[in-house]
Amino acid sequence: MIKQIKNNISKSLLVLAMAAALPACVNKDEFFLLPDTEGIDIAIWDNEGSVQLHLNRVYDVTIPAFPLQVVPDRYGTHIASDENYFPNGDANARAALGLQGELGVNDVRGLVGNQYRGNPGDNKYWDIARCNDAITNIPKGKMAIAKQNELLGQYHALRAITYFELVKVYGGVPLILEQQLANSVYTGGRKSAKECFAAIINDLNTSMTMLEGFNPADGDGRGKITKLIAACIKAKVLLYWASPQFNPTNDPKHPYQASRWTEALTANKEAYDLCIAAGKKLMPNYLDIFRTEGTANTEAILVRSYSNTISNRGHQGESRNRPTSEGGSYHAMYVPTTKMLDAYPMKDGKPLGASSDFPYDAIMYWQNRDPRFEATFAVNGSVYPLSGNANRKQYTYNNAINESNGNAVYVKRFTTPGLAAGSVPYSNGVGGSGMDWIDLRLAEVMLNYADCLNETGNITMAKDMVRQIRVRAGVVAGDSDYGLGLANSTADLRTLILGERRIEFAFENKRNADLRRTRTMHLLTGNMAKMELTLIKSSDKAVLEASTNGEMFRETLNFDDKATFTKYFRNTITTPNFNAYNIPEFHYFYTFHNDFVNFGSNIATTVGWPGGTFDPLD
Repeated sequence: MIKQIKNNISKSLLVLAMAAALPACVNKDEFFLLPDTEGIDIAIWDNEGSVQLHLNRVYDVTIPAFPLQVVPDRYGTHIASDENYFPNGDANARAALGLQGELGVNDVRGLVGNQYRGNPGDNKYWDIARCNDAITNIPKGKMAIAKQNELLGQYHALRAITYFELVKVYGGVPLILEQQLANSVYTGGRKSAKECFAAIINDLNTSMTMLEGFNPADGDGRGKITKLIAACIKAKVLLYWASPQFNPTNDPKHPYQASRWTEALTANKEAYDLCIAAGKKLMPNYLDIFRTEGTANTEAILVRSYSNTISNRGHQGESRNRPTSEGGSYHAMYVPTTKMLDAYPMKDGKPLGASSDFPYDAIMYWQNRDPRFEATFAVNGSVYPLSGNANRKQYTYNNAINESNGNAVYVKRFTTPGLAAGSVPYSNGVGGSGMDWIDLRLAEVMLNYADCLNETGNITMAKDMVRQIRVRAGVVAGDSDYGLGLANSTADLRTLILGERRIEFAFENKRNADLRRTRTMHLLTGNMAKMELTLIKSSDKAVLEASTNGEMFRETLNFDDKATFTKYFRNTITTPNFNAYNIPEFHYFYTFHNDFVNFGSNIATTVGWPGGTFDPLD
């Protein structure tokens, strides 16, 4: 018995070493060189512990991370949009904005020297190789069939997720679904988008079948793929296949375009129904969505779990969202553009300035807005609890004491009110808040479903999905049904749903993908601008920050009163120095870097890019 335990431990350590070593080996010459790992020791696939360690690594490199934790995919290209403002001084972010004319003949690899490094996601084909190894070898092992299915179901879903991320930016990609022989090089070229989507859906169908009844306990199973998660991802994949990025003409006479929205509707209804049957509900308070973890969060579906105490399982999210005065180092990604601020409707759901009951004032722009505005942003003088101080106020005017300059609005959704300022830094593998990243939640399932309902003619039910979300947000009914009464056609509601996604998922790293999916990114023009708050008189800084009995004078003022606000401050619009948005339509699909186009793997360049011959929609 003891000998068997030692053998199991040895095998577990071996597969963990394998998993950790794989990404470190990656370089451009090995992009499609996928060695046969079966030769290491087939016995590792007999042991649940060993396979679980291998599977954990696949989760690490596959499930999206808290934004900005991973280079390259989550740093620049995939977060650039009209949501956030990148200042000229942030060289890495600025270089990422190929969407503003700087991408060139490149792809979405690493930005530093165009090299694959050891970071998760640097080479998605290594991540796929891990899945292929497991899918090939687990059935050859000696584990019980039920346990094999539980593990294989997760691998199939993780492979589907990885391919989906590739297809979203490249269109058709090399499609490797088998374990590769030793020293072999894939020469099959790029497959059609249709073939890639079919493979992704097949993996997810397989996953749903294999994971029937698999419901791991929250304590040891948080973040693991279940049938519910696989169904929700499948629904999202089919939404993309039906959407304009992949279906630009939506031609009902086309042999395989006619049924796309119908198929997407069926899958999204199934996903929504499974969510409701599983007890998923919208969280009562929008601001609590990311601040509530475990089973108490009824809305979270696909989660990447973090910890601030377990070594190397944390992130810098808290620091990058906190103001300087509370131990943070606020990141440019979380600086909203004026376009983003203007996207929020009024409190009754009507567009900016369209409500008579809730008027808009450009100076006092935060007033009378959809309650998600206040839940998302902290403006000058607003209550922003941090470090255990429930009454703490945030000051955002330039040169405010203990604050950095140049940002009149802070995002507060991803901060932890009770965390002390001294605990904010994440260093040496521990610290920070350990806040989990929710990559998929019920509100997204509902809005995906609403999209499909709308495109198939069921405007009434589509509105009901949006209505539930607006009611949760605290929008009032008013005289136009939470603003939904203004959208009485498929086209109008399509625009409304896209706008709803923009504010419901503010800074959740979805805006870029939504613009691409709906083919509206190329419509962005001009420079992105941000709001700054400056003093009317520089001498007022001393007045506002003068202290009496330990309280600054500014604490006694009501900056929601316009006369008081305008006595001291003026709103200033700042635009960057880098290129304005000028996005060609062929950027909806990137091309593989020339290193790989010329590597001899038959990887054709995407149409629209120099020398491009591969149609990503073929």
